[in-house]
Amino acid sequence: MKDKRGFYYYPFPQNKKIRMYVRKAGSEICFRLWNSDDSKLWEEHGWVPYDAVKQAAGMYRGGSFDPHKAYDMDIAKTLIKEQGGKVTGSGQS
Repeated sequence: MKDKRGFYYYPFPQNKKIRMYVRKAGSEICFRLWNSDDSKLWEEHGWVPYDAVKQAAGMYRGGSFDPHKAYDMDIAKTLIKEQGGKVTGSGQS
């Protein structure tokens, strides 16, 4: 899906108030979270490269936010391909 912020998907399909935006920056795929209930989230948190997501996910110990589910590289690759970007390997080309 796409809106004025860019291409996005719903990382938690049951909650349409939260969107995960994706873009390709150089050779990296980056993610950015948006929540309609938290307007500051978009302003205070920039684009996060997937390598940083993987590092943070390695420290995940449970809780309400599971980075393995929220940051979906397969969906990100599909969205980027749909917008004409080439994606190979693990998010780098």
